[in-house]
Amino acid sequence: MIVRPRPHLLELFFIIKGSIVLRIMPLLIFVATLSTVIVSIYTFKPGWLPKFDGGPFALLGITLSIFLAFRNNACYERWWEARKIWGEFVLTARSLARLSKVLESDKDVTQSPRRILLECNIAYAQALLVQLRPSNPQHKIHAYLPEAVFHEYSSSKNPAEAILRAMECVLIQALHSDRIDSIQFNMLDELLQKLAQVQASCERIQNTPIPFGYTLLLHRTAYTFCFLLPFCFANTLGWATPFVTALAAYTFFGLDALGNELEEPFAMGANALPISALADVIEIETKEALGDTDIPPLPVPKDFVLM
Repeated sequence: MIVRPRPHLLELFFIIKGSIVLRIMPLLIFVATLSTVIVSIYTFKPGWLPKFDGGPFALLGITLSIFLAFRNNACYERWWEARKIWGEFVLTARSLARLSKVLESDKDVTQSPRRILLECNIAYAQALLVQLRPSNPQHKIHAYLPEAVFHEYSSSKNPAEAILRAMECVLIQALHSDRIDSIQFNMLDELLQKLAQVQASCERIQNTPIPFGYTLLLHRTAYTFCFLLPFCFANTLGWATPFVTALAAYTFFGLDALGNELEEPFAMGANALPISALADVIEIETKEALGDTDIPPLPVPKDFVLM
């Protein structure tokens, strides 16, 4: 996610980091070059190409703008829903750290049920992160899980769910040993259900893209419109056509590419959600609740990007 101050007027035209222009630059160059060629033909060989009326293409541009707006709104809804889900995740982790005080033992703090439960929650956040971004390292998961739980995690078809099962076992053992009563158990178990719901919601977003036919129709229309645009305005705009068509292509191709990035909120793009940073926040706040002193620093943006 891009994290930077709002740019000044002059900075708007020179910002590259976070801009979509690098992804669509080959297309812009192609449209500008095509426009230059067509204007040259109209200027020096006017009989080679027929003249076209730009009116119908203007109507097509309006229709295409509406379609792009609908698609980008749908993509942004996915992005914002994913952010709300991870916000709920952070809230649930904080609540679990507070309510789990009933599990704390004065005899052996390092092996108390509360510490095991909360360290498993840290590992659960990292495991969900690895599931959503497979390129993330797994060393933190091993560091916070008991050996038996890590073995089950490594062999499971649903590794994050395996950690939740281990956390449920901690609560069940605490209930059977009379460390907590049934009311406290239900309160803590409800938080585990919220963690499971976070995972299911993330899986739904990750595994259910916007229907391909809708996206394909929009891509075809945008490409066809931008490639035919020079034929409609070269005769009237003259040598200004390459600039005008490149600007129009920047708008349509840029909105299309930005929608592609927002459609995948858990990817590694600059406009993706900072779920790595949110997982680190869960780790930091949980370790602080446990009274640990080796607390890592808060995540900060790197080159205006927070991942």
